[in-house]
Amino acid sequence: MAETSSYRRSLGLFELVSLGVGGTIGSGIFVVPGIAARLTGVWSLCAWLIVAVSASCVLYSLASVSARFTDSGSFYSLFESVFGRKAAVPLIVLYLISSIFGISTIAAGIGQYIGYFGLAQVLVIEIGVIAGFCGINIIGIALAGKTETILTLIKIVPLVLIALLLLPFVRPENLVPAAPLTAAGLFATVIIVYWPFTGFEISAIPVEETTDPRMIRKSLLCVMAIVVSVYLLLNIALMGSVGVTVLAASPAPVASAAALILADAGPVVACIGIVAMLSAINAYIVGTSRILQNLSARFGIPRLRDLGGRGTPVSALVAGCGIAAGLLLFSNHFDQLASISVITTLIPYLFFCIASWILIRETRMRVVSAVGAFSTFAILVLYFFV
Repeated sequence: MAETSSYRRSLGLFELVSLGVGGTIGSGIFVVPGIAARLTGVWSLCAWLIVAVSASCVLYSLASVSARFTDSGSFYSLFESVFGRKAAVPLIVLYLISSIFGISTIAAGIGQYIGYFGLAQVLVIEIGVIAGFCGINIIGIALAGKTETILTLIKIVPLVLIALLLLPFVRPENLVPAAPLTAAGLFATVIIVYWPFTGFEISAIPVEETTDPRMIRKSLLCVMAIVVSVYLLLNIALMGSVGVTVLAASPAPVASAAALILADAGPVVACIGIVAMLSAINAYIVGTSRILQNLSARFGIPRLRDLGGRGTPVSALVAGCGIAAGLLLFSNHFDQLASISVITTLIPYLFFCIASWILIRETRMRVVSAVGAFSTFAILVLYFFV
């Protein structure tokens, strides 16, 4: 696999963390709190906590085994080593599909927020955004990494600031459940809440472009610490400040709550949302192209396996982004694209945990892997049958 030697080792810990945070904190946090509140009211906070535990167990499982697979395409190497080629191929293809749908999902979310400003030709803008970030990635991973770092900082700081400024408005009575919790309601809420937590694994994909592959594990742990802290803090602030009724009725719950501290918060929050999704789409493009290039290299697929002069998988970038843009022509509905992306992501997540259980004999790690595997499997079953 001589092609992989041309990758440029330009990513440090900060860039890896930015890719993981950028891929995770995107469109979901700006929409899902309202949907979750509508489903189970104050009890929705329990769903956020449950998913945080599940996603953290998946991430910790991946982080624990990633150090053993620091060669090209760590996901494929992991799956092949533990489950064999017959299982590895469909798993990595499934993850590739989820990544491509993820790009389309985020682009559709950007279109919804752009529509807030009354701009026409939303589909053209969505495709243009994909093409623009494809171009940035073709130029080089160093530029893509710096872009991700800047966008991630721009979106994280305002979200944390909004949460902190809302805390003085939190009223204890807003956090008291008005109705009993039902199992069906909790299950439905857990499923929808998982979407904002997907994408953290992107930190582990560009192994050959990191200055030190040993940073992968640390970057994953940093990503989940940031994501869980931001999500839980923001949801408590949202629920406690405006209450269930307002939160559940709002299509833009963050904007509704932010109106308490800024009279006309809509345009500001919309801009933050757009930046958040630009960050996410860049991270997904990085991950998708590397998975596609590595898979092509392993199976000798011409052009898609090759790297350009700047050490970037040009053909894989164009192909992945092209397919994602094409999907928007068939479905430009955020919820439809998101559901496909989540389900096709959760299956590889399940196998991350199973692999960790098999490879690591330590009791504590096995408990973590078991919790991640059981919760992920349960969510998959609930999605299809409940």
